[in-house]
Amino acid sequence: MPHKPRLGQNFLVSAQAVARIVAALGDLAGRTVVEIGPGRGTMTGALAERAARVVAIELDRELAAELGGRFDPECVTVVEQDVLTFDFAAAAAEAGAPLRVAGNLPYYVTSPILLKLAASHASLDLAVLMVQREVADRVTAAPGSRDYGLLSVTVQMFGQAEPLFTLPPSAFSPPPKVHSTVFRWRFAPRFAELGVDKGVFWRFLRQVFAQKRKTLANNLRAAGYAPAVAAAALASVGIDARVRAEALPVEALAELWRALEARSR
Repeated sequence: MPHKPRLGQNFLVSAQAVARIVAALGDLAGRTVVEIGPGRGTMTGALAERAARVVAIELDRELAAELGGRFDPECVTVVEQDVLTFDFAAAAAEAGAPLRVAGNLPYYVTSPILLKLAASHASLDLAVLMVQREVADRVTAAPGSRDYGLLSVTVQMFGQAEPLFTLPPSAFSPPPKVHSTVFRWRFAPRFAELGVDKGVFWRFLRQVFAQKRKTLANNLRAAGYAPAVAAAALASVGIDARVRAEALPVEALAELWRALEARSR
């Protein structure tokens, strides 16, 4: 079956990579695994050997039909659907436990899928995901590094993300023009720990990371904070107004948000 470039289809063909991804999911006995974009089923079979149930979400109608005919429906449920509309909460309720997630994410829709998983965090345990190497670098970046930014903070607010290994284009068919990195994401939201409101703090993060070249003080001003309020809040938490948001760990950003909220009431 030919691949469809518009769906970002680059099928994983490395058996060694499949084995490493499945192993990174840990003990799957009795667990339900959601596979995003199973494609030709290379990883689906390996997951089915270890998990109690695999829910394979495939957008391509032809591939979904082919997968449905290959696997025992008692072990593998093939869902022809866009993962962005998939109900993870319902799947977790049916499984009776948080889900584990695996997938080779299409490059063109990686960020929306990561945000979907973040929004579904209450239904998830951990995910092992393959993305373009540059995206993985951003997701797992540390404060102060070149790759650290809004995507880094967003993902890491919902749990630890760690890079595992990188694959060359030859691990796929057809080979993409970029390398791919597999990372593991352990879901453990930090909002309560940091004393922030999830929705409001997310908007705040978008504001302070809005212009990467601007200082924190300038981004706060552009977000509508009065200069005097911003200056007082920054001073109260010991943050230099000339730094950029990319230099600060999430703990410092949360402290600043709390200081701004206290002065804006």
